[in-house]
Amino acid sequence: MVHVLSGRTLLHPTDPERSRVFYGEQLGLGVYREFGTGPERGTVYFLGGGFLELSGRSETPPSAAVQLWMQVADVTAAHEELVAKGVEIARPPVKEPWGLIEMWITDPDGCRIVLVEVPEDHPIRFRPGI
Repeated sequence: MVHVLSGRTLLHPTDPERSRVFYGEQLGLGVYREFGTGPERGTVYFLGGGFLELSGRSETPPSAAVQLWMQVADVTAAHEELVAKGVEIARPPVKEPWGLIEMWITDPDGCRIVLVEVPEDHPIRFRPGI
């Protein structure tokens, strides 16, 4: 068995600076580290228990099959904050049939991001034996 110590999602944006503004300033993700210099530098953001790395440049946006799932404590508060920062909301918070409260946004390249709140009474919070 491979013992994984850490992981990260890598995105190669079509416009790295525009994506850094979105993830760093609009979403407010904290910077873990940067590497390289200038507008093409790589930036790694904290993403809960993982990381999101923006590095390199792509001529085409990511596939629609690529999506980010980010759990937040309060999706309604996140919605208000993002609207105030000018982030376009693809779908406001909705309680899904499976019990999670989800809001959808997209990054500058169209990568869909699902912001999720897990209610206190949701089964995903239940951990047997704890």
